[in-house]
Amino acid sequence: MKKVAVIGSSGKIDENLEKLCVKLGEELSKNYIVITGGRDGVMEAVSKGVKNNLGTSIGILPYDEKGNEFNTIEFSTGLDFSTRSFIILRNVDAVISIAGECGTAIEIFGAYAYKKPLILFKGTGGWTDRIQNVLIDGKYLDNRKHSEIYIADSIDKILKILEKILGGS
Repeated sequence: MKKVAVIGSSGKIDENLEKLCVKLGEELSKNYIVITGGRDGVMEAVSKGVKNNLGTSIGILPYDEKGNEFNTIEFSTGLDFSTRSFIILRNVDAVISIAGECGTAIEIFGAYAYKKPLILFKGTGGWTDRIQNVLIDGKYLDNRKHSEIYIADSIDKILKILEKILGGS
């Protein structure tokens, strides 16, 4: 199965974003292994959705933290947040970004640098929405244009983009 990372806000997220993330996790679990940072916020809500569908959610954790209760598998890396993020990015076939603060911005740039297909979930806030305003030709982070960034405003569009770029599971 192909592996898809979901990156995004940690900490408390609003109820609407939480429901959206749970639904995304449920849908992704049908065809993909889902990898997150394994903590709270977006990561926990997506992992909850994956677990609802009996899918596989892998949490790649910083330091020696315990992850959320919905991770199927956890790896405590002993590394700081940013370094741990690059382990996530190197081990996936595509990345979905939802909301997010500084850590998510680092992951967005890391995904681009590693030439990983990246989908920005429009309308979720944070760096996921902010970064859309600086894209070159609406789909690149720099003039090398080596990895297209996709923008989706619904779970259905995210799934269609994943099917287009990754094919079947």
